[in-house]
Amino acid sequence: MPRCALPGEGRRHARRRPERRWPSFTERATLLEVSSMLSFQLFVQDDDLGALNLYSPDVRAFDEDSQHVGSLFASHAAVALAASQEREHLTEAMRTRDLIGQAKGILMERHKFTGDQAFTLLVRASQRANMKLRDLADRLVHTGELTSPPHRTT
Repeated sequence: MPRCALPGEGRRHARRRPERRWPSFTERATLLEVSSMLSFQLFVQDDDLGALNLYSPDVRAFDEDSQHVGSLFASHAAVALAASQEREHLTEAMRTRDLIGQAKGILMERHKFTGDQAFTLLVRASQRANMKLRDLADRLVHTGELTSPPHRTT
């Protein structure tokens, strides 16, 4: 699908002649009677988040004012989207940290390990099983089992 060439710059396209660069997109747009579109890249610093694409059946639907207003909206939308993604990543990191903490606690209670020893065991078991540490911790918390028997580390 067509996207903006440069960050922050909207790209207008009115269908006055057949478009050959994106045949599948063009075919679908024709079926939906799209005659013009205005596209903006959604980005924050070096992070490309996607695109905001506006469509119209009118060939002359978008002008320079549309491009200016769309650029302002796309900038704000990109900031909001980036903040939402960052919050989602932080929330997932906190869940993962809590899960690994629970798994460490199980090993500490069960085998009288220190926190560092329990973490080292989780890391080694994760590597041996070729599993993400989070997934191994989840398995231990929910089933009580590691993929291999624990070995006390010093």
